[in-house]
Amino acid sequence: MHLDLLFIQKFAPMYAKAAVITVQLACTGIVMAILTGLLVSIVRYRKIPVLSQLFFAYVQLFRNTPLLVQLFFLYFGLPKLGIHISGPACAIAGLTLLGGSYMAEAFRAGLSSVSKSQIEAAEALGFSHMQIMRYVIVPQALAVSIPPLCANVIFLIKETSVFSVVALSDLVYVAKDLIGLYYKTDEALLLLVISYLIILLPVSLLASLLERRIRYAGFGNTGIV
Repeated sequence: MHLDLLFIQKFAPMYAKAAVITVQLACTGIVMAILTGLLVSIVRYRKIPVLSQLFFAYVQLFRNTPLLVQLFFLYFGLPKLGIHISGPACAIAGLTLLGGSYMAEAFRAGLSSVSKSQIEAAEALGFSHMQIMRYVIVPQALAVSIPPLCANVIFLIKETSVFSVVALSDLVYVAKDLIGLYYKTDEALLLLVISYLIILLPVSLLASLLERRIRYAGFGNTGIV
């Protein structure tokens, strides 16, 4: 396979700009997904009437539909109802809704892992419900939730590859555009793969390091009262 190195050198800066857009959208969507997931998980953990059922339906809906379909609905469906959303806002909203459903389950698993004996001990010490949540449940739940949360972050970054359907100049959009203009499929896809590796490898290594530190420190060991 002969690669056109001049083509790669010429259009690498275009991929760099697209990567910045991709990372910006991913970071915003992931932060909002984490906040959404935390809220949903706490409501479901506390079994708040009505809201708990609504959030259960939300989790099931967005975990079981592809992001591509969700983006189509947000970008092309909502305008039919008179609601117009820009491409970047649509991408962030889609990533938030999808990611929030996954993050909620990760947080909920962590919350459920805290033993009842620890909660009862905190109550015996006179802790309020807010204090128990803040000092006993949430710290341990976060430690237990770190591995699935890291996996979800990597998953959501990879899901940004469908953002091109809402007319965003992300990495995939640039690759498809160059392939259509110059028919340099191998070179365009090679640059695409390298770009995603540059974004994802540091995240993956950082996640692995964080998981090892938590495991060695013994965080999340809720079996001990």
